[in-house]
Amino acid sequence: MPMDDDDSRFEESEKQLLAPGLYLVGTPIGNLGDITLRALHVLRDADRIACEDTRQTQKLLNHFGITTPTISCHEHNETGRIPEFLAAMQQGSRIAIVSDAGMPGISDPGMRIAAAAIDAGIAVYPIPGANAALSALVASGLNTEHFAYEGFLPAKAGARRAALEELATKSEEGVTLIFYEAPHRILETLGDVQAVWGEACRVVVARELTKLHEEFLRGSVAEVAANLSQRDRVRGEITLLVEAHTLSKDDLSAGSITDRIAELQKSENVDEKDALKRIARERGLSKSDVYRELQRERAKR
Repeated sequence: MPMDDDDSRFEESEKQLLAPGLYLVGTPIGNLGDITLRALHVLRDADRIACEDTRQTQKLLNHFGITTPTISCHEHNETGRIPEFLAAMQQGSRIAIVSDAGMPGISDPGMRIAAAAIDAGIAVYPIPGANAALSALVASGLNTEHFAYEGFLPAKAGARRAALEELATKSEEGVTLIFYEAPHRILETLGDVQAVWGEACRVVVARELTKLHEEFLRGSVAEVAANLSQRDRVRGEITLLVEAHTLSKDDLSAGSITDRIAELQKSENVDEKDALKRIARERGLSKSDVYRELQRERAKR
């Protein structure tokens, strides 16, 4: 079958030297087979590859026989690298940016350098590749027409709960919220999701995407949390998807402290004292205020 114009342009572009500029290159998130032919071409022909972790990227380069020099570019030095990279590209250099896995700039280094290059009039080229958030979304069974990527939730319990409550009041009804979460925090986060949207809230936990032990857990937040809580340990990189429902501030404040204590005791096996401390952090109150409210609730029963 003869190639159309788009096919011929693609073939010709693969034979040409890269134009000067910044290349944001997507890399596999687990399965090395997900690297694209275009990504390999760019990584081979770039003058330098800026890596989140040079040791991690070197494994990928060695696998494909790529000898392009690398330089570190991570969250702690990205801003400092910008003048150096801009100067090089203004002199005609081709710099490729990669993260350890997935698309650079998505909860990884790359966003600041891309913005600086654009401001300086330097060409920025996206080289598409694997992405955990979108891979999880399309296989989730949740709404793929309206979704919001929220990155990592705060690690501290009170801040995490507050962030979820804010999303509950601002999100469109039925939108799919996408988060990245650490395996050692996933049960706490599911507990917070349940506290905000209720135990029937639909969620998906996508674990170890594209890897040998890839797993999707789909169901209500209570069902998924119960499944994970039976495991000795939760391992692997996790993408959490939540079917969000719009709530008012009155809806959020309506939940009783008694019910929240019961939720925490069931999901995290804590005693009442520790549960009260957690609730105080979540609601921005003192422990004594929470205890007094608990006593008032019990007096009414």
